[in-house]
Amino acid sequence: MKFELEPLPYAKSALAPHLTEETLSFHYDKHHNAYMTNLKNALAGKPEAEQTLEQIIKGASGPLFNNAAQVWNHDFYWKSMKPNGGGEPTGALADAIKRDFGSYAEFRGKFAEAAVKQFASGWAWLVVDGGKLAITTTSNAETPLTKGQKALITCDVWEHAYYIDYRNLRAKYLDTFLDKLVNWDFAAANFK
Repeated sequence: MKFELEPLPYAKSALAPHLTEETLSFHYDKHHNAYMTNLKNALAGKPEAEQTLEQIIKGASGPLFNNAAQVWNHDFYWKSMKPNGGGEPTGALADAIKRDFGSYAEFRGKFAEAAVKQFASGWAWLVVDGGKLAITTTSNAETPLTKGQKALITCDVWEHAYYIDYRNLRAKYLDTFLDKLVNWDFAAANFK
């Protein structure tokens, strides 16, 4: 299988002023690209090179897992945002959030709290786990794929995702992600 960096689903300037072109350039061109480069180097001449990214993640460990999972997580993160995003979901996903969290406000508070409290580097996720919606966090390169969960959205809480624009204000970044950036259409499509 040939692995290449997926293009961003929008221009690098499209999420401004919430995430600037400078942030997306550093994050995508430097960090995400480095994971892809490291993945391709780790796969050179190995049988895993013929597997899908998901197959590699589910069967690998060490540096191969870390780079494969970070490529997948970042691809998912870019799709979890959109220009003029944010607000509340609608339809079946909104109903499921109300069923499993009580209200959108309850979900929003719990998601933001989990993301802010994630110690060090990692991710906050809205997932389907055992038929119910759940909020989970993962450290470093970990991903819901290895836990049998279906990811709906993610927010990257590694500092490189927000430090240029928000410095150490992770909570402000999370508020902006939820209120201005989150792509509920992508989440709803994953929920189907």
